[in-house]
Amino acid sequence: MSYLNLFKLFALVLALMLMPFTAQASIDEAINNAVAPVANAVSSVIFFSVPVGEAQLPLIVLWLIIAATVFTLYFGFIQFRVVGQAIRLIRGVYDDPKHAGEVSHFQALATAVSGTVGLGNIAGVAVAVAIGGPGATFWMILAGLLGMASKFTECTLGVKYRNEYPDGSVSGGPMYYLSKGLALQNKAALGKFLAVFFAIACIFGSFGGGNMFQANQAFQQVVIVTGGASSFMADKGWLFGLILAVLTGAVIVGGIKSIARVTEKLVPFMAIWYLVACLIIILMNFDKIGWAFSQIFEGAFTGAGATGGVIGALIQGFKRAAFSNEAGVGSASIAHSAVRTTEPATEGIVSTLEPFIDTVVICTMTALVIVITGSLTSGAGLTGVELTSHAFGSAFSWFPYLLSVAVLLFAFSTMISWSYYGLKAWTYLVGEGKTQELIFKFVFLVFIVIGSSMSLGPVIDFSDAMIFAMSIANIIGLYMLMPVVKREVNQYLAKIKSGEIKRVR
Repeated sequence: MSYLNLFKLFALVLALMLMPFTAQASIDEAINNAVAPVANAVSSVIFFSVPVGEAQLPLIVLWLIIAATVFTLYFGFIQFRVVGQAIRLIRGVYDDPKHAGEVSHFQALATAVSGTVGLGNIAGVAVAVAIGGPGATFWMILAGLLGMASKFTECTLGVKYRNEYPDGSVSGGPMYYLSKGLALQNKAALGKFLAVFFAIACIFGSFGGGNMFQANQAFQQVVIVTGGASSFMADKGWLFGLILAVLTGAVIVGGIKSIARVTEKLVPFMAIWYLVACLIIILMNFDKIGWAFSQIFEGAFTGAGATGGVIGALIQGFKRAAFSNEAGVGSASIAHSAVRTTEPATEGIVSTLEPFIDTVVICTMTALVIVITGSLTSGAGLTGVELTSHAFGSAFSWFPYLLSVAVLLFAFSTMISWSYYGLKAWTYLVGEGKTQELIFKFVFLVFIVIGSSMSLGPVIDFSDAMIFAMSIANIIGLYMLMPVVKREVNQYLAKIKSGEIKRVR
């Protein structure tokens, strides 16, 4: 069956699925009512919380904070020691097309960044600042810096234990290093259990945070700039989702090489586009920059403007950062595993740049725009992409249209990358093959329509729950495999120092 016919079939089947809904309730309402109870139930389990002062601390957030700190200390602040080498690697200084793998270091990083740089950077940051106050920004930055060590650990292991096939394709990620790595430690049963647990959570995570949340917030921004509640699109999330699904399908059917070709061009463009727009607003309010940073630092340690004080600001900051950069979750190691290299540590080193770009740079810029424009006051009651749009609109009435372009690009890039993550988790469970791949891609596209049709609350709860669930299995394995990573990076850095590994250009 040709890809064109596949898209036609997708549109037809989806139309038939939607026909039974009656006029008493819109399609969007019916979809939301069906999925919301499931999303709420899953979220309540994953985000089991304990009271800390006036705030509630989800234990899963503490799990990620501790892990990122442990990896930072164990590897001697590796994220700050290898910045120069990471830049040389993405420039292709050591690239050899004869090495096993499917994409270059830069393409692997671009694909992974496109999976993390998404609506979490625009809408997620707004949620954190709206609830946690300006101080949440400080904790987001800290989480990003610590998360660089988590990312280094998981991406080194992703290449170390990946499967390489005769046709040149590869499959890697937590599913493989959990099962293969722990088997070498005589813990095969535990490794297999953790790998399957991760794969299941990753599949649903790809439907949630990597798909539904992106489609939902992209649709909300389109509604905002086309008239709000009176917009023709206001109750037609399903139609927007259908269009977005067809565009996404046009890319993901080509696999990782097709995704990498798109992301290596799209990611730099969309990041620069968004950062320039943020800089314009910040420079227009140049006299308030000092005040904005004082609000951020004061809020971080006094809880000013936060729900739940300091702990509330910390929780929201770490929670949003983890959702955005996914450090410790393990998802990005699936993309990084496709790199062409014979040294696993190379991609671990490259991956340290990912949380920095995503959280320290882009998330901080979003937070600064919201704080510096006074939108927490003038936009009181708003959250998600609506708050960010309000902040952009405070500069020029037409700025939300620029934001709409960024939102659509961010959402699109994240969805195509997460389709690959979910696909690799799916094929780990059911086996490799074209039929298996087409089944997953079809279901993934259907979830784009579902996400566009739901309200933000259930979407963000389901998204967070699935992505954080992945970290449970992943971090257990990372703790056990830390010595393997230390051995790999020490050997690699020694080879670089001795000249055993030479530049190719």
